[in-house]
Amino acid sequence: MYRQVLDPVADSLGWSSLVAALPLAVLFVLLGALRMRAWLASLIALAVSLAVAIWTYGMPAGQAFLAGGEGAAFGFFPILWIVINALWVYNITVATGHFDVLRRTFARVSDDQRLQAILIAFSFGALLEALAGFGTPVAVTSVMLIALGFEPLKAAVLALTANTAPVAFGAMATPILTLGKVTGQSSDTLGAMVGRQTPILAVFVPLILVLIADGRRGVRETWPTALLCGAAFGVAQYATANFLSVPLADVVASLVSAAAVVLAVRLRRPHAPARPVIAGGAADEPTPEFAARAGRGGTPGDARADVVRAYAPYAIIIAVFVVCQIDQVKEWLNGATRTVGWPGLHITSASGKPSTLPTFTLNYFTTPGTQMLAAGLITMIALRVGAARALRAYGTTLVQLRWAIVTVMAVLALAFVMNASGQTVTLGTWMAGAGGAFAVLSPVLGWLGTAVTGSDTSSNSLFGALQITAANKADLSPVLMAATNSSGGVLGKMVSPQNLAIAAAAVGLDGREGDIFRRVVLWSLLFLAGMCVLSGLQSTGVLSWMVP
Repeated sequence: MYRQVLDPVADSLGWSSLVAALPLAVLFVLLGALRMRAWLASLIALAVSLAVAIWTYGMPAGQAFLAGGEGAAFGFFPILWIVINALWVYNITVATGHFDVLRRTFARVSDDQRLQAILIAFSFGALLEALAGFGTPVAVTSVMLIALGFEPLKAAVLALTANTAPVAFGAMATPILTLGKVTGQSSDTLGAMVGRQTPILAVFVPLILVLIADGRRGVRETWPTALLCGAAFGVAQYATANFLSVPLADVVASLVSAAAVVLAVRLRRPHAPARPVIAGGAADEPTPEFAARAGRGGTPGDARADVVRAYAPYAIIIAVFVVCQIDQVKEWLNGATRTVGWPGLHITSASGKPSTLPTFTLNYFTTPGTQMLAAGLITMIALRVGAARALRAYGTTLVQLRWAIVTVMAVLALAFVMNASGQTVTLGTWMAGAGGAFAVLSPVLGWLGTAVTGSDTSSNSLFGALQITAANKADLSPVLMAATNSSGGVLGKMVSPQNLAIAAAAVGLDGREGDIFRRVVLWSLLFLAGMCVLSGLQSTGVLSWMVP
């Protein structure tokens, strides 16, 4: 039995926080400064977290390694289980040629790559986030961008940057539903509050995307359409989260924003080159095999039946996920869920209460990964794909994600070791001691949780209750602070090693996660600063009227 200690260094939260932050500092330095491969950097950071847990926090080595083992298992199921099956469905469409048809239909909306980036990375990516989440939109949209002529590095940066505003409502609002459970607050109220924060972020994301795609010229020539897309998404996300349904917020917002872009293109075609110059070079080029897999090339003029079949997999995914959200169906599927204690792992919190960390949930049928697998099986029938061909596509998917699998499992092992030993709680408790200023720091806590775990859901599980405690101590709104954890968490998504690895694997740039990190970290921090200001203002009389 291990009891967590929050201030093992000189009985000081400040000094203890410096030591507790070492694994994260090592991870980001190795990725950003030394450009080390993500899987290797993650394993080294994991070793540092184990050393801190054992020699600084006094955690028994056996308990520390067991916690890491549970984290690695959680990294595979449910997180990688979702990504693998989502990418498998995509690879089926590539193998049958239907992805190329889908690509051409997007290209026919506009020949301007900057608008294609908005439509695919932001709007279509938001739909994928709403349905599956957990890295799926990054994996799929980055390859779609490559197929349209974007350089791999640029495509990865665009996909990661776009995967922000929709994240809190991803996987049918799983992060917010989880936040409600750990905080005791109403998930509808929390969703409404998040729906008054992330929509403001959404307004600016498409503008940043065209800036990344084509610099200032891109913003100057396409800002009306980009602004319309962001505003349409933001208004739809706000209205749906506050007045319709929290789980459907991203579904509605993604469709409305896509419709806004299509309408804007038809009413006003901006003056722009068909292929804006995109930074990159020969070093960014994928292998010929990858280019073939991504579907570059092809001719227009697809038959209507082929177009219908190209969109069929995504219609099937939507249908499967919507059906699985029906209360009666969800209750029936939940019958197969099993909750087990992780063998040999026994932890209590610093207050002496048993920790829920050793509890491992096997939600076989309610996890989006299994639902995505079911959608893939139906897609096989719709596209007339034989079992042998589907198995080859699955093998391709596993090979494609092999280093991402190592990275994700190592990062989640690191997160669980930090959580179990008390390192994460040390950092959070130290920040919570800021009093009224905590309203400004609250998004940083959410950002930190997502940056470490790669999941806004995990960040909410980690810091949701702590946000409530800090809010009560500082006389702040518990709803505001809890929701801000999720809203700040979405901004850590693009710098998470887990998502960097998925992006690098998807675009064929394994080992260049550090390059991708260096190109997205400034945007992540810039958005985070904006969210900190918004949260601070919402805690005062200036914007307190926004808090439900």
